[in-house]
Amino acid sequence: METGLKNRVAIVAASSQGLGRATAEAFAAEGCRVAMCARNKETLSAAAEKIRSQYKTDVLAEAFDVTDAPAVRDFVNAVVQKFGSADICVTNAGGPPAKGFLATTIEEWKRAVELNFMSAVYFAHQVIPHMQKKKWGRIIAITSITTKQPVADLVYSNAVRAAVVGLVKSLANEFGKDGILVNNVGPGYTATDRLKELARSRSAASGQPEQEIFEGWAADAPLNRLGEPRELADTIVWLASERASYITGQTILVDGGLYKGL
Repeated sequence: METGLKNRVAIVAASSQGLGRATAEAFAAEGCRVAMCARNKETLSAAAEKIRSQYKTDVLAEAFDVTDAPAVRDFVNAVVQKFGSADICVTNAGGPPAKGFLATTIEEWKRAVELNFMSAVYFAHQVIPHMQKKKWGRIIAITSITTKQPVADLVYSNAVRAAVVGLVKSLANEFGKDGILVNNVGPGYTATDRLKELARSRSAASGQPEQEIFEGWAADAPLNRLGEPRELADTIVWLASERASYITGQTILVDGGLYKGL
């Protein structure tokens, strides 16, 4: 399928591992020039080098925290200086701690807002003017199935990621006239290190073996398995492509049918 993405510039946040890395790889496979960022410089550099060598494409990688607004600004400026544009921006960040409400703290709430909401604001604020100049752009937020169906013991995610959906819808409404499409993808239970952390947390709290927890998550979805990071990445590439040119302001779940609503 022709995606029309060859030579586009794709920014992918938190892309040293997991869903972000799979997304960066998927864009590189389409011939995009890729800009990657993450906090861990060593892990990020290794991921960037592998993508650069495997797909023979230009990759810019910078290590910083996506909750640092000036760092996001400087990164986007560096991307535009190197590649000439910022066509696609995938916002992403690690998930907040798994807790029930009474175990939460005010400081952790503030951190969750900064990490999972404000980071998306920072990136959108920086890339939209560049997209407006070209009358073409794609902003895609990676959130969670929690935007549609709350998950037990993920109260931070349940609350904060819903705000990202409001941001996505607002940006889609305001900047559609500029050729900028803004969407959200919500993964279900996907085989990443983040899911392993959640399994460990639940196992410690309940005494249930981690393997049984994984099996239970898989059984919750009609497809009876966990998702793979590449499956979410393929959905993001499609949303960024010319094949999805009339889709904006939407939340697309990549959850194997886990969401039970209509």
